[in-house]
Amino acid sequence: MRHRHTRAHPPWWPEDGTWPPSDPWHGARRRFMRRAVLFVLAVLLVVFAAGGALSAWLSGSGGMGGRPFVAAIGAAAVLVVGITLGAWAIRRMAVPLADVMEAADRLATGQYDARVRERGSPGFRRLARSFNEMAGRLREGEQRRRDLLADVAHELRTPLSVIRGTTEGLLDGMYPRDDAHIGPLLEESILMAHLLDDLQTLSTAEAGVLQLFREPTDVGRLIEDTVAAFSPRAEAGGVSLEVHVQAGPPLDVDPVRVREILENLLTNALRYTPPGGRVRVESSALAGGGVTITVTDTGQGIAASDIAGVFDRFTKTADSGGSGLGLAIAKRLVEAHGGEISVEAPSPGGSRFVVTLPVH
Repeated sequence: MRHRHTRAHPPWWPEDGTWPPSDPWHGARRRFMRRAVLFVLAVLLVVFAAGGALSAWLSGSGGMGGRPFVAAIGAAAVLVVGITLGAWAIRRMAVPLADVMEAADRLATGQYDARVRERGSPGFRRLARSFNEMAGRLREGEQRRRDLLADVAHELRTPLSVIRGTTEGLLDGMYPRDDAHIGPLLEESILMAHLLDDLQTLSTAEAGVLQLFREPTDVGRLIEDTVAAFSPRAEAGGVSLEVHVQAGPPLDVDPVRVREILENLLTNALRYTPPGGRVRVESSALAGGGVTITVTDTGQGIAASDIAGVFDRFTKTADSGGSGLGLAIAKRLVEAHGGEISVEAPSPGGSRFVVTLPVH
C-alpha cells in the first residue's frame, strides 16, 4: 500500500491544522487557464483561416469556386472579424487587469482605501472582489494596530508615571525609603508585567499561532477547582459563589487555557457584582459531545448598546480597575479550542456568559 508523504508542519503553523493548507482557488485558476487556452486556440484558428483564404486568392487556384475576388472578400471578412473579436477580448482582459495593477500600486504606498471596480468576465469580477476584501482587511488590520498602540500607551502611562514620580521623590529625599513608598513601585511593576503578559497572549491568539497542549481533561473537576480558588475573594466581597457541574466524559482541551478562560470570566463577574449578589457557574454536557459552561452574575449588567463590544480589547468601565483584556483573551482562547462564547444581559440586571467547547 502506497502512503502519501506530506511535509512536516512549520514551527509557526498550528499543530491541529493541515499542512500544506488547502487551496480554495485551485478550481478558479483551472477555469481561467482553460479559458485562456480556448481564446488562444480561437485566435490561431482565425489566423489560419484568414491565411488559407488569402493564400487561395493569391495563388488563384480556385480554392473558393475559382473566384479569387470572393476569396479576397472572405479573407478580409475573417480578418476584420478576428481583429475585432481579438481587440474586444484583449480590452476585456486588459482593462480589469490595469485597474487591479493601479489599485495594487496605491495599496503598496499605504492607501488602504484603494478599491477596484468589478467588471469584465466572472473571473475578473472575482479577482476584483477578492482584492477589495483584501484591501478592506488590511485597512482594518492597520486601524487595529494603531488603536492597539494608542491603548497600550494609555494603559502604561499611569503606572510609569507613578513609578517615575515615586522614584524621583525617593532620590530627591522628598520621601523616606521605606516599605510604604517602595511597595507601590512593586505593585505598579507587577501591573505592567500582567498587562504585557496579557498582550502577548492576546496577540498570539489573534495571529492564530497560539499553541495548545491538549490532554483528556475532566472539565467538571477543573471548574470546581477554579471556583474553589475564587471562594476567598467572593467571601471578602460579600458575594455568594455557587457551582453546579454535570458529570461528563473527559474532553480533549488545554486545561491551563480553559482555567484561564474561567478565571477571566469569574474575575469579571466578581468585579461587577456588589455585596449581597450572586455568581453562579454551571456546566452541562452536549448531546454530540463537548460541554457548555455558563457564568451568571447579578451585577450591574451590560447596556444593550455595549454588548457588541464586550469582547473588544481594552473595553472597560472607568471604575473597573482591570486592563480591559480579560474578556478579549477569553474569546480568543475559546476560539482557539474551536468553540464559541457569547454574552447575554438578562432582565432586570446582571450578565450571563456562555462558553461552548466542542469535541476536538
